Amino acid sequence: MEQSKFIYQRKDLPKSFERLGYILFFIGIITGGLSYLIDPIRASFNYLIMYVFLLSLGLGSLFLIAIEYLTGADWSVQLRRISEFLASVILVLFVLVLPLLFNLNNIFTWLNKSVIESDKILKGKSAYLNSTFFIIRVFFCLLLWGLFYTLLTRNSKLQDTTKDNKLTKKNIIISAVFIPVFAITLTIAAVDWLMSLDAHWYSTIFGVYFFSGSVVAALAAVTYSAIKLKEKGYLHPKFLDEHLYSLGTLLFVFINFWAYIAFSQYMLIWYADLPEETEWFLHRWHDGWAVISLLLIFAHFIIPYAMLLSQPSKMDPKRLKFITIWILAAHFIDLFWIIMPSINGAIFSWMDLTFPFAAVGVIILVFAFKAKHNNLIPIGDPKLEKSINIRL
Repeated sequence: MEQSKFIYQRKDLPKSFERLGYILFFIGIITGGLSYLIDPIRASFNYLIMYVFLLSLGLGSLFLIAIEYLTGADWSVQLRRISEFLASVILVLFVLVLPLLFNLNNIFTWLNKSVIESDKILKGKSAYLNSTFFIIRVFFCLLLWGLFYTLLTRNSKLQDTTKDNKLTKKNIIISAVFIPVFAITLTIAAVDWLMSLDAHWYSTIFGVYFFSGSVVAALAAVTYSAIKLKEKGYLHPKFLDEHLYSLGTLLFVFINFWAYIAFSQYMLIWYADLPEETEWFLHRWHDGWAVISLLLIFAHFIIPYAMLLSQPSKMDPKRLKFITIWILAAHFIDLFWIIMPSINGAIFSWMDLTFPFAAVGVIILVFAFKAKHNNLIPIGDPKLEKSINIRL
């Protein structure tokens, strides 16, 4: 009886959690604003890293929601609301994108008319790479992501009160439509915000590379949130090692998938040895960038791989908390490695530490807001009981 009451009880997160979000957000915004006054170009690139980090986390979380419905997974049902809270970052991106749109000239060389006139390749791509079409694509993608997020989460929350299994069937259909839309729009976003920083370069696998990093980041955030909520008594008492093992296994799988895609992209470009492709990697091996390139291999693959290899490690809350934070930091370094070589100057500056604070603050504030107005568990889902009592 106590467990049944627990399931239907909604608890507010501590006020200190929300305050932490405000503190980190304002630290990031104030110091980031100061960096804009000192070096507007570097600040714009740092803000882009923050934006793409939040974008990848939101999209990765929305993907996890859709995949749960499509696969009919039972074990993850009681954790789905965490993914829904993290995916709500997508709604904040409508506002956060505005500073970038006002600073596009600081970021993209293909907006420089004098450069375009002297560059046949950029001139040939101008029908796609122009500010008007770029902004249209940005808001088109945001609207689609916001629409699917709203549809999926609305049915999920409505099910808390109606217990209607038809809502699950509706979300399965919505998820089936979303997946191909997700694949196309995520690739558009990756090409627009990241690949077009060097408009001469291209990679047919770059969209998959960005996808793999996004899912790894989302899984890490969900795993860390689930462990912390369990420790504080906000999840069901029957949240067991089996759930941690499933989360740890998924993390391990997608860490390997990211490494496979990263290596495949590098190996194919190295083997073909085409100047327009190899220059991008050569740029990330000279002028001190080799250190960051090697760091990324260890931070984003070798160390997480070793720490998640054994079965006990996938069920150890302390180890999982550490490695999830590590993976999120590695994902940020990955975006730094993709974006920052596009500008001249020092590899690292104190300005690079400003907007990460704001990014964490945004995630905390969005999570706290959603937790305040929704159950932390989808209490009306017909598969919830199976999720709670699952055994390996």
